[in-house]
Amino acid sequence: MKKNILVIHGPNINLTGEREASIYGKESFESINQQIADYAAQISINCEIYQSNIEGELINKIHDARNMVDGIVLNAGAYTHYSYALRDAISAVHIPCIEVHFSNVFGREDFRSKSVIAPVCAGSISGFGKHSYTLAINGLVQII
Repeated sequence: MKKNILVIHGPNINLTGEREASIYGKESFESINQQIADYAAQISINCEIYQSNIEGELINKIHDARNMVDGIVLNAGAYTHYSYALRDAISAVHIPCIEVHFSNVFGREDFRSKSVIAPVCAGSISGFGKHSYTLAINGLVQII
């Protein structure tokens, strides 16, 4: 039976390819999503991809995922650093979650090195650009 995963992009990720290309790359958000979907299909994983700039919508999506997906890949963007509500949503649903970031958050501004969601995630991957997502999918496959 195929496993089901949910890839969630948080705030401003939809502008990937347009914003701060030196940090996030020049490739479009749509192209990256297609590559994520293609990779998941290649390894026989069902993959839904979702993006919102609104914290409550991200929380609702995580709540809705319970009993529907086997794992979550989450790029929470700036919410990573201060959203206790997002942290609590991840903790509440008991779904393995991998935190991802395009950039190496530890090599940037000090505030980016603190993640309030990391303690409730199965793991964190940062600094590999768009490949952070496929690395996270590979990690999920090992634990779901």
